[in-house]
Amino acid sequence: MNKTLLAISIALLLNGCGQSPEPAAPETTPSAAETHSEASATTANQPELGDWGIDLEQLKPAVDPGDNFAEYVNGQWLDNFEIPADRASYGIFTILRERSTEQVNAIIESLAESDPQTGSLEQKVGDYYSTWMGLADLNEKGAAPLQPHLEKIAAISNTEELMQAFANVNATAPFTVGILPDPADTTRYTLFAGQSGLGMPDREYYLSDDERFAEFRQAYREYVIKIQQLAGIDDAEAKAEAIIALETRLAETHWTPARSRDIQQIYNPMTPAQLAELAPQIDWASILSDLGLGSVGNIVVAQPSAIQESAVILSETPLATWRDYLAYHFILDNAESLSEDFDQANFDFFSKTLNGVEQQRERWKRGSDLVNSNLGEAVGQIYVNRHFPPAAKQQMDELVANLRAALSERIDGNTWMDEETKAAAHAKLATFEPRIGYTEKWIDYSDLKLMPGDMLGNTLRINAFLWNRQVERLDSPVDRQEWPYPPQTVNASYNPLLNQITFPAGILQPPFFDPYADPAVNYGAIGGVIGHEIGHGFDDQGRRFDENGKIRDWWTAAADEAFQARSSRLVEQYNSYEPLTGMHVDGQLTLGENIGDLGGLEMAYSAYRKYVEEHGEPPVLDGFTGEQRFFMSWAQVWRAKFREDALRQQLLTDPHSPPENRINGVVRNIDAWYEAFDVTADDELYLPSEQRVSIW
Repeated sequence: MNKTLLAISIALLLNGCGQSPEPAAPETTPSAAETHSEASATTANQPELGDWGIDLEQLKPAVDPGDNFAEYVNGQWLDNFEIPADRASYGIFTILRERSTEQVNAIIESLAESDPQTGSLEQKVGDYYSTWMGLADLNEKGAAPLQPHLEKIAAISNTEELMQAFANVNATAPFTVGILPDPADTTRYTLFAGQSGLGMPDREYYLSDDERFAEFRQAYREYVIKIQQLAGIDDAEAKAEAIIALETRLAETHWTPARSRDIQQIYNPMTPAQLAELAPQIDWASILSDLGLGSVGNIVVAQPSAIQESAVILSETPLATWRDYLAYHFILDNAESLSEDFDQANFDFFSKTLNGVEQQRERWKRGSDLVNSNLGEAVGQIYVNRHFPPAAKQQMDELVANLRAALSERIDGNTWMDEETKAAAHAKLATFEPRIGYTEKWIDYSDLKLMPGDMLGNTLRINAFLWNRQVERLDSPVDRQEWPYPPQTVNASYNPLLNQITFPAGILQPPFFDPYADPAVNYGAIGGVIGHEIGHGFDDQGRRFDENGKIRDWWTAAADEAFQARSSRLVEQYNSYEPLTGMHVDGQLTLGENIGDLGGLEMAYSAYRKYVEEHGEPPVLDGFTGEQRFFMSWAQVWRAKFREDALRQQLLTDPHSPPENRINGVVRNIDAWYEAFDVTADDELYLPSEQRVSIW
């Protein structure tokens, strides 16, 4: 059941602050690339932050900040920077992720030089990375590693065996499952089931009438044919037609991304008997048993109608088509663990065609990211020791405390909430658990077996290892010490089920956070991010969870109505933004992130003003006041550029708004920004005060 932390789990649980590292390819293992080069583009592309934290060289003074604040702060960069050929998008997050890749690669190489003991964690990391880097060996093997798996799929002769195949953790099926804390009782785990089974990123790639999507579908057909031919599969054209027709039927059943993030719609607890009644064509009992989940008594079904309709499709589709589908998806899911021709075909469609990327990233970078993705905590402890000073954690603790205090005061001063709902909001804020830098409980990789020279086998064993970790903990209390990613990750997140906000070491560096930078800059950057994550606890979906992470309506009817009225105005604002001709931001899909951005920056500003009250008004630096520097810092950290097709994919699938809208769409709702930059009714971003939205 290929992949266990699926789109449904991520949408429900981990509200990250940043754009995806790259617009999504299918749910596969690692990204791909070429060979190690001594020089990297990262250093050349790092921002020059000056003495106090803002890259003044990128300002475009000819632009009125009230007309386009994103362009005013970042205009020179936006005009002159060219996205590297190996990237679909590029911005501050990319720079920091490249830096993290280099740091992890240095750790990998140092481990290799240490002559690790057989069976040690260091040896596993080295074997995994060196096998990935062994391109000549992979090319010599070609499609051979696939054959035992394809033969097993070809031998499927009845529905019972098909169900067994769907239950394989390394298979793709029209449904998927994962294990998460139970929204009804977050001290225990439960099983989630949701829609799955597509090869392209989203249902619209199959269904949209837009000419560009018709071109994508034609290119996808060519890809499905080619990758089967590379594997030695006969009659690839006819099989491609049947596979795509099947995926198109599945796409018609799929919920939209906006609907799939609505907790009130995706929280549908069922017993195994009720799930069997919903979709009787699927042998749930045998599938759950094969997955080690035979004793499960509760399943939360995310998209019931999609599961129900896909089960009908399952029964109406010939067994031969399902065999072809399983074989194709096994190749697709593992193409980057095979020889160069498979890897290149995968890149040509998912990166070049869908996202406009011109060339593969260097192979050593991709290999380092592979270690990050699958063995991240194996190198995480070394990363922390090398790159995360204890003083940084102490300052972050203080910033988080200041942001929490700011939100507490804002709740007290809230004019649209009644006292009963305010008390519940305070209770939730009081139980927030911030986690800074790194985990205190590292993953034990002792049971993971990795074999030098067996890249495909290593990929499959890692997937099985990660799945087995989930199954083994199912009957145990929820582990609140577990982190969703290793410390070198450049992101931050909020988990509503555990009421935890997580800030890994990777994001705690300039320009987000610099212990030596101007306080206004830190508050506008990492302060805004901290506020963003806290704000997710009170966004359109996070507010459905109480102080214990349980799904519970703690809102009075009056407070709920007032929230809905304000948030709907924010939806309307973002619906009006048109980053591509004919394609608007989806204000409903992006609502949670937009509330996080707006509320987060408002919290950060309140915390900054509290800092100023305690320490005095800061000096003017290079002609900019502290107030101006605060907002400029926010604009700087969201500086980014996208290729057109990558932006198209983001608008369809990503709950984050495009970078320009994350800047301009937020500041135009904050009164202090108008005062800082003397914005008037003559400016394009101007909103009359009664049209400005303030929720938190």
